[in-house]
Amino acid sequence: MIAAGLSLGLHRSPQQYFKIIGDIPKEWRKMKKSYLRDCIREFYNDKLIDFKENPNGACQIILTEKGKKKVIAFDLDNIVIKKPAFWDKKWRVVTFDIPESKRPARNALRQKLNDLGFYSLQKSVFVHPYNCLDEIEFIAEIFQVRSYVRFFEAIKVTNESELKLHFENIL
Repeated sequence: MIAAGLSLGLHRSPQQYFKIIGDIPKEWRKMKKSYLRDCIREFYNDKLIDFKENPNGACQIILTEKGKKKVIAFDLDNIVIKKPAFWDKKWRVVTFDIPESKRPARNALRQKLNDLGFYSLQKSVFVHPYNCLDEIEFIAEIFQVRSYVRFFEAIKVTNESELKLHFENIL
């Protein structure tokens, strides 16, 4: 997907452009080009991908070593939030405001947060005691709702005793 989007922007030949379009799966054609560009830029800035020019002049996206490690680290079906040796007394808060048009993705995200052991404060506000930013970014990206999801770290939370009671087995 990323390679196809980048190739579209970098090819000069219309024949190559239409060949790439034909190779892209139908679902990915619906993706906004600006979203794809933003993802590529972010992955590049995070040093997860790099660019390589082929002998024919086409640009190819390659995973860096850091990118390969991140890909290996996350498997949506087996993703877990690691428990540190000591709790840092911070609460991780995930909020989202996903439009009704993306209801299946919203429900899938909500279910995944529940599966990962998050505490639901409201339908779109979830809390966890351990660092999980990378996992949340990965999940939001998979469900294509990253722009609707926010992540916070909180030191003070009202009714903290309710959270501690919920997480008493892992704190």
